[in-house]
Amino acid sequence: MRITGIETYIAGNPWKNWLFAKVTTDEGLHGFGEGTLNFFARTVEAAIQELKPFVIGMDPFQVELISQRLIRDVYSEGAQIHMCAVAAIEIALWDIIGKACNQPIYNLWGGRCRDRLRAYANGWYRGPRTPESFGEKAREVVRRGYTALKFDPFGSNWRTLSSYEFDLSLDIITAVREAAGNKVDLLVEGHCRFNVPTAIEFAGAMHHLRPAWFEEPVPHTNIAAMVEVARRSPVPIATGESLSTRQQFAELLKHEVVNIIQPEPLNLGGLFSARKIADMADAHFGVVAPHSAQGPICSAACVQLNASLPNFLIHEIFDEFNEPWEQQIVTHPVKVVDGYIEVPDRPGLGTDLDIEEVLKHPYQQENALSLFRPGWEKRQAQAAD
Repeated sequence: MRITGIETYIAGNPWKNWLFAKVTTDEGLHGFGEGTLNFFARTVEAAIQELKPFVIGMDPFQVELISQRLIRDVYSEGAQIHMCAVAAIEIALWDIIGKACNQPIYNLWGGRCRDRLRAYANGWYRGPRTPESFGEKAREVVRRGYTALKFDPFGSNWRTLSSYEFDLSLDIITAVREAAGNKVDLLVEGHCRFNVPTAIEFAGAMHHLRPAWFEEPVPHTNIAAMVEVARRSPVPIATGESLSTRQQFAELLKHEVVNIIQPEPLNLGGLFSARKIADMADAHFGVVAPHSAQGPICSAACVQLNASLPNFLIHEIFDEFNEPWEQQIVTHPVKVVDGYIEVPDRPGLGTDLDIEEVLKHPYQQENALSLFRPGWEKRQAQAAD
């Protein structure tokens, strides 16, 4: 079997354009992948087309060799943009392999470790940044059966927090805790906002509310700063979604203080790299909660990944809180029942992209989420000023 073509498609989700790739073969099998990257859908799409000559004519089973060609052999380090382009192709290859073998992808990596995956809700708090709004929406999510909620209470703050913003952020977390109850895990998202002193101070202030983790409180680009916060924070630190190489994870893990690892398959060049990083984390007694806040193909891919991980912790779900038409652009969307995802046994990713439905939602340049603009929590398309 040989790869004969790669086509790309963009679905214009109002807060982030989703980029998909379709890889075709001379035996009629095809696979779908995803390369979504906030603000850079067209850029990654162009990168996929520039990488295409390295792939055409290759055997889709040669995932390692193809990945090496796409990363090492281009002799350029394009970080997330480069790796998202590679991931769109690589995930599609696994989809093809699974279909050729009539097996889900996890069965190609040692089988599944569990029948269902505990999920946490994200994106559920779309609306005003008030304790009342967050609390009301948290109650609704818990009524759906979720046992864990993630949210960013910090608005558009950067580096530091004024006294007012510090108290408001803490009040929002308190409101969510009171609404959700003590049996629900709260996962507080920092979005790389703060400097080290602010992150440590806030971690101490919210500790009594027992959050399960404080995610990326400082920029991921400074591993030393993340390690310093992790050493001094009474709340466990989670990070990793923005890292794009195994070497970066090796640097992070060697300090033995961050034990909740969040690899993003798209930023890492695909599923197999993320699977290897999960093994690296396991060697350091770490647990893995892969980042999954992109489109529905990425969600399906993360289900395959998470099902195969002995040290899996929890699965991120945006899908229920995206635009309603997301469920229509794939044949089998990921669904959560009583806070858990049933692991499918369909071949490959277990879903296909409905291209006709995708084309109903064209790319729009303003479809992007700026986490440092006031009101970003509303997740509305925002034209440039």
